Amino acid sequence: MDHVKKQLNASAALRWFVLVLVSGLTVGTYWFQDCLGPLKPLMISQLGLNNSQFGTLVSATTWANLALMIILGGMALDRWGIRKTGIIFGLLATAGAALVAFGSIGAFGHDKKTMLTVMIIGRILFGTGLETSCVLVSRVIIKWFKGYELALAMALNVGFGRLGTAFTNLLGVEIAGGNVARGLSFAASLIGLGLIFFIIYLIFDVKFDKRAQIDSAGAPTSESDGFKFGDLVALISDRSFIFIALLCVSFYSAVFPFIQYAPDLLVNKFGFSLEMPSTAGMTFVQKVSAFLHNGPKVTSLIPFGTILFTPIFGRLVDKKGKAASIMMLGSFLLIFAHLSLSVFNNLAMAYAGLFCLGIGFSLVPAAMWPSLAKIVAENRLGTAYGTMFTIQNYGLALFYWGIGKMVDMTNPGVLRIIAELRLKYENLGWSSDQIGQQIEKDTASGLIPPWNYTIAILMLVVLGVISIFLAYQLKRADKAQNYGLELPSNAKKGEQSN
Repeated sequence: MDHVKKQLNASAALRWFVLVLVSGLTVGTYWFQDCLGPLKPLMISQLGLNNSQFGTLVSATTWANLALMIILGGMALDRWGIRKTGIIFGLLATAGAALVAFGSIGAFGHDKKTMLTVMIIGRILFGTGLETSCVLVSRVIIKWFKGYELALAMALNVGFGRLGTAFTNLLGVEIAGGNVARGLSFAASLIGLGLIFFIIYLIFDVKFDKRAQIDSAGAPTSESDGFKFGDLVALISDRSFIFIALLCVSFYSAVFPFIQYAPDLLVNKFGFSLEMPSTAGMTFVQKVSAFLHNGPKVTSLIPFGTILFTPIFGRLVDKKGKAASIMMLGSFLLIFAHLSLSVFNNLAMAYAGLFCLGIGFSLVPAAMWPSLAKIVAENRLGTAYGTMFTIQNYGLALFYWGIGKMVDMTNPGVLRIIAELRLKYENLGWSSDQIGQQIEKDTASGLIPPWNYTIAILMLVVLGVISIFLAYQLKRADKAQNYGLELPSNAKKGEQSN
């Protein structure tokens, strides 16, 4: 069977074309996942949300997955195969994103409570499809690249995801054009486009499985190869899997929630701008300076950096190994980054922190995802990724909400001033758009003081310390279990690293 499989995916051009097709879904889902961050000030001014409500909306993406939906999705992937699972969960993600966009325009009611409720429901549906789609794409990559450039391919797919995150920060405000609904509608349409690309990929998936003598449903022909509950028990009993799963939740909880709040942090703490000024008549140096002093634009450099560095580090893992050690280094950079952005008020330290966060954000995923493929058998990877992402979502839900809640708790004066001004303008009979525009002007004039993010970001430093500890424990466990995490991708299990 393996020999027949290789006849189709032995073509490097076809392998990379497949990667591009399935990564379209990755770009769209990551764009929509992170599109709220740049739109946060508009959502507060136009929709009347506070930081806690914004955090609730962002964290709603994880709620279904806290109810074990990703594990169920992973089990479905192992049972149903790629094609059926991909269409079902891709449609869920697309429908959820569309519902958020409709909610933001008041399609189901224009009062704030109704709009927020509809948008939360949409984010829940989107989240249900999001993580299983990510598991699905990883499973496709392993299917086509195992024995070839696996770490590089997975790193490039991560890069595609970061591309979505980068461009939503880079262009999200401009695409919205001052209108939240426009920005959300564009983001939702990208997921639909990604789903179309995935459906095109299914043509090649059918051919692959026919060559490999697998049944038309995309599931293994042997009934013994299907999912068994004992597989899940064995998985969560494996020390290496436990450590890598906990490392996943601690590391990503210190990164993804931060990116949602980073544009607002840079605006409030370091005086960055929210919107780019007109660059007409500016010199090149002035244009660069304006770019580097814009909160959403600078935040976009974090995922843009991973697009370059994650494949480089992925190739390093393929060639040299040292995956657990690389995860330790990336976690250390995370600590430095958040200390720089919370404790210090120096602009140079802020840029250094953002740069180190981008490098750490490249190192850890480049080492983590191919490592899981060494720990878990290929036909159980759906369940493994689903379990890992479920654990991750508990941390994401806590910190998406927790950062916003901590900002509100440590800034009661700002909340009070905004509430008083909003009530004043409502009593004058102003529309929600007029109130939003005036609150933006009041913030720019200094009438509304800046939000203080210090304590909220210091919470993330603790996660960095935990991540280093878990990476070290993973390295120790690997020495005992000989999965070869410190070895190159083409090394055999049981070999010893230098």
